[in-house]
Amino acid sequence: MSRADSPPSRRAFLGATGAVAATGLTAGCESPASKPNRPPSPASTPQQVSPTGRHQAGITLPQPAQPNLLAVVADVGDAVAVGPLLAELGQAVHTLTAGTDPRLLGLPPGDLTVTIGVGPRLVRRADPSLPGAADLPRFSRERIAPQARGGDLLMQICASDPLLLSVVATALLEQGGHRLRERWRQSGRRGPNIPVDKDISAPRNLLGFVDGIMGPHTAAEHRRHLWLAGPAPVVGGTIAVVRRMELDLPRFTALSVADQEAVFGRRRATGVPLSGGTAAGDPNLGAKTPDGRYLVPADAHVRRANPNVVGVGLMLRRSYSTDEPTPGLLFISFQNDLRTFTHTLARMDDSDALLRFTTTTAGATFLILPGFNQQRPLGSKMFH
Repeated sequence: MSRADSPPSRRAFLGATGAVAATGLTAGCESPASKPNRPPSPASTPQQVSPTGRHQAGITLPQPAQPNLLAVVADVGDAVAVGPLLAELGQAVHTLTAGTDPRLLGLPPGDLTVTIGVGPRLVRRADPSLPGAADLPRFSRERIAPQARGGDLLMQICASDPLLLSVVATALLEQGGHRLRERWRQSGRRGPNIPVDKDISAPRNLLGFVDGIMGPHTAAEHRRHLWLAGPAPVVGGTIAVVRRMELDLPRFTALSVADQEAVFGRRRATGVPLSGGTAAGDPNLGAKTPDGRYLVPADAHVRRANPNVVGVGLMLRRSYSTDEPTPGLLFISFQNDLRTFTHTLARMDDSDALLRFTTTTAGATFLILPGFNQQRPLGSKMFH
């Protein structure tokens, strides 16, 4: 795509006002003959999600998460002024999500969100003491090519309309021009959400299990575990971990349902821990059978990754299933301390039964920048 004749104007930026963040309901199908040329009703169109505010969209909003995602990881040239680049990208996000950007090619934005983060190298350029300056360590069961490890910029694009993903990615990369060099990208999708508790739902993954049950769900939990509270340049941001994993579906499928449940420590149909209770409740890791065996096996995922056992906070998972280049999972977690992830995976690396069916092929961590608006451009508190 050629560069637009001029970047989106200040007038367009100021005019792009988001509606209350929400997800749309899908209307029932009608016969084209019975309602010829009838435009979609408001209920059938996902509602717009405002890109501005204290936090970027695409993390806790909308809820539930959109069914389609494209993650694009890029590098920034050494001589590039990062502040102006981020400000331009933020302005492009504003016009794209408002539907006023001609690079949308007439597609309605619906519930489009774009979430932008900067990698450790750029964080260190701004201030090596800031959260997000540490690289993601290496772990076992990785087969990551150099091109798929790390990166300077994350653009997480989510929408109900899958056609938007590549169009928006093209517009953002075009906005960056020669200043950006793409490293890798991955698309994914989420299945229907399964209710697990009041106001809490989660999708199934390709292994058939409900994925992402445990996490910070309330505003108080978000403040404690998700959002960065300081120092000033990062307030309202968070730390993201992105890892693409291949799943060994044939070997997992060959297991009996009982053995599959032992891998996870949960019932496949309901997500309830093998120790009983509810799907959203904490598993009773001390519960045993009459003959002394743990109801939740010692190597079960729910035990090895349990935050109480690991001694870390909660992570908000917003993962998507993938089928290219191979069936797998694009694991995405948000937390206000990278150690929440690294300590958890270090404990899983020791003897988590689930990891025997995974191979990580890409991985990176990013500081998700605080929210922005016209008076406070994206990244302006970090990159002057």
